Amino acid sequence: MPPAVTVTILALLGASALWGMRAGWRHRAERTGAVVPSLPAVPADDDPALGRALTAPIEATYVSSTVAGDWLERVVAHDLGVRSGAVVQVFTGGVRVRRHGAADLWVPAGALLAAGTAPGMAGKYVGGDGLVVLTWQPPSSGATADAPSDATADRAPAARLDTGLRPRRAEDRAALLRAARDLAAAATTTIPTEETA
Repeated sequence: MPPAVTVTILALLGASALWGMRAGWRHRAERTGAVVPSLPAVPADDDPALGRALTAPIEATYVSSTVAGDWLERVVAHDLGVRSGAVVQVFTGGVRVRRHGAADLWVPAGALLAAGTAPGMAGKYVGGDGLVVLTWQPPSSGATADAPSDATADRAPAARLDTGLRPRRAEDRAALLRAARDLAAAATTTIPTEETA
């Protein structure tokens, strides 16, 4: 077979593989966009919604967000599937993840359900307790965790998410985990029950 034909066939195969990967990513974005229709707006530095800082800014890697309990089911809608460098900080109002090259993320305190550790998720394995995993509930479409809209009250809630973060330093991992756990515990104790509502 002439070299020109071989090169042409290889180029076509490469282009087909890239097209297939792009189409798969788009399909996953559409599918996961249906289960996570919207995300809370990220507060600015001077927004009172942040509250008081509970940690210093922590350098970390944002690993991914997956459907809670299924760490292979990566959510790619809203840039949640993009691995990136990040600066994470816990406030009394929630957890802010400022990301490099991807959209920032805000987990309001009322949406944070739990915080734990894991050895890996979504194709990233670090071993031991290397990842801090935030389990949280995004709002339904058109709402925020703090102010749900009446128009979406009858819609099914968004899927719960596990968001994996890998702090650069072990002491930062411990501080992030402690602050996130305290925040989740405080949020669950202030949610009114049927008896107190």
